[in-house]
Amino acid sequence: MDIGDVREVTAGDCSDLYYLDTGMYETSGYGAVYILNDDRPAIVETGIGTNHDLILDALAELDIDPADVEVVTMTHIHLDHAGGAGFLAEACPNADICIPAAGASLLADPGKLVAGTKNAVGDQWQFYVEPKPIPEDRIVELEGGDAIDLGDHELRVHGAPGHAFHQVVFEDPANDAVFTGDAAGIWIPNREEIVETSPPSDFDLEQCLEDVELLAEIDPDVLLYTHFGPRYVGDDAERVLEEYATVLTEWVSAVETERAELDADEDVMAHFASATEKGEAWNEQKASAEAAMNVRGVIGYLDSRE
Repeated sequence: MDIGDVREVTAGDCSDLYYLDTGMYETSGYGAVYILNDDRPAIVETGIGTNHDLILDALAELDIDPADVEVVTMTHIHLDHAGGAGFLAEACPNADICIPAAGASLLADPGKLVAGTKNAVGDQWQFYVEPKPIPEDRIVELEGGDAIDLGDHELRVHGAPGHAFHQVVFEDPANDAVFTGDAAGIWIPNREEIVETSPPSDFDLEQCLEDVELLAEIDPDVLLYTHFGPRYVGDDAERVLEEYATVLTEWVSAVETERAELDADEDVMAHFASATEKGEAWNEQKASAEAAMNVRGVIGYLDSRE
């Protein structure tokens, strides 16, 4: 799948659902945005902002007028998921911008969010664009237990704060699918591999494991990863999610072990950045930066635990 491509989600019994490769970080197969073409058309996830024109192109390809989009939403406000929201709010003037309540104010006035993102992603900031503030009268705040009615589909909101305190996941019962955000890890489809995500500053292992259990209880046939794409799991949902719980637990343990052996946290980050093999799937620059960022998140978690 190439950057800008739009594909119908055919996994399981999914209908009315499409996904786009946004070319996030100038990398194919890393950042997805989903479009539900229902009575109330919806965009789920918004990318980092630099790619919002691709989302509008995808709407055109699906014959959806931006003025007809009624919902723009995201699983959490990290800018790789929410950075395009302000641009889409302008382009889709009739859409509700549905944001997890815990982070809504940070998208209305994104200054603190931008500063935190720059601190977290380091050199990767070169791939971002300053997000546009979202007018408060356009924002609909989401809490766990809420549901967004789209017509034949609804998005049921479940809190999943392990990756970030403002994260939710969206259950789509009609498609027997869940938009996972980062609660189920990062799926690398061309390697059929699930890998960790543990960015600073809110990563909490125990809560992440609870979020994985939540997803297992929902027991969807299809996991819709932002990173990256749909994955049919059918009756194996529990096993697949247990696999991610193991990956995440072993990752934290590996960072903790390496940290005990090295003198400085910077050396721990450098060790994992140089040792990563994910460059084969993305590119070396992105893979190394991702590894270093994930190490920082684990270090912050370890320090808070102590």
